[in-house]
Amino acid sequence: MLILGIESSCDETGVALVRSEGAAVPALLSHALYSQIAMHQAYGGVVPELASRDHIRRVIPLAREVLAESQHSLQDIDVVAYTRGPGLAGALLVGAGVACALGAALQKPVLGVHHLEGHLLSPFLSADPPEFPFVALLVSGGHTQLMRVDGVGRYTLLGETIDDAAGEAFDKSAKLMGLGYPGGPALSKLAEQGDATAFKLPRPLLHSGDLDFSFAGLKTAVMTQAKKLGDALEARKADLAASTEAAIVEVLLKKSLAALRDTGLKRLVVAGGVGANRHLRAQLNAACQRQGVRVHYPELHLCTDNGAMIAMAAAMRLQTPGGASQAQTTYSFDVQPRWPLADLVV
Repeated sequence: MLILGIESSCDETGVALVRSEGAAVPALLSHALYSQIAMHQAYGGVVPELASRDHIRRVIPLAREVLAESQHSLQDIDVVAYTRGPGLAGALLVGAGVACALGAALQKPVLGVHHLEGHLLSPFLSADPPEFPFVALLVSGGHTQLMRVDGVGRYTLLGETIDDAAGEAFDKSAKLMGLGYPGGPALSKLAEQGDATAFKLPRPLLHSGDLDFSFAGLKTAVMTQAKKLGDALEARKADLAASTEAAIVEVLLKKSLAALRDTGLKRLVVAGGVGANRHLRAQLNAACQRQGVRVHYPELHLCTDNGAMIAMAAAMRLQTPGGASQAQTTYSFDVQPRWPLADLVV
């Protein structure tokens, strides 16, 4: 079975083709991705209307590229999958509309996929795929959650952010330091030159006794420190960046270890854009190795939003008992800009 996946939830247009055979882990045949970063840089963040229009321009050429690279035609496709939510409503509608139109033209079923489920299952695309059950740390610009994952569609929320996500904390702190957009990668790169102990920044909810997160207070502390430095900020920017990154990473690390301890599981999956952070990976790898825990990540180029994770999630859903019934041939569609992952059922 060949599944074409389309991702258009925010500022990346992704298309991919995955092959699913029996109960084996689906295989990625080809994928293509276009990032809108350069377009949004002038505005300091994502402009939803511009994002939607750009998805319209990119999705068909990317689909043609994927099919050509994999040496397949449209007629070979068995299922068309797309991101149904969460995300920007207009951007989601582009992918959903194209997928359902394509499905109708080919008379093939379509399947709406949860964006976060795509991230959650993206490590199955790696050379070292995980096994169920595991604890998952979903950490991105819009989401920070800890989940217990017992199988596809079998998710238990353990903890989540009560305000800003970790990715937001990176991006907003970077903006306060004048690092531009996208801020997270710029802050992390600058942090490599700084002293992570230079500034004492808060670690919100670190000792709360639960698995929830909070990063708004950290962002406020960074703003306060930046104002205190005044003209000296430029000279101390690397130290402030390193201290900020260290605070975020420590919270993510300690909460993840607590989730593993509470569940008794010995396998951790880290997914989402922040999962590409080198400092976070190094800290998690070292801590988990000491405790005999296996850590799994998606490949670095698949940490951001992409069509491969959508096609993979669809393929794995279709492999579950009764999963084939989730694919639709009515071709009417809606999108869910807000859609809790815990609402998913097999």
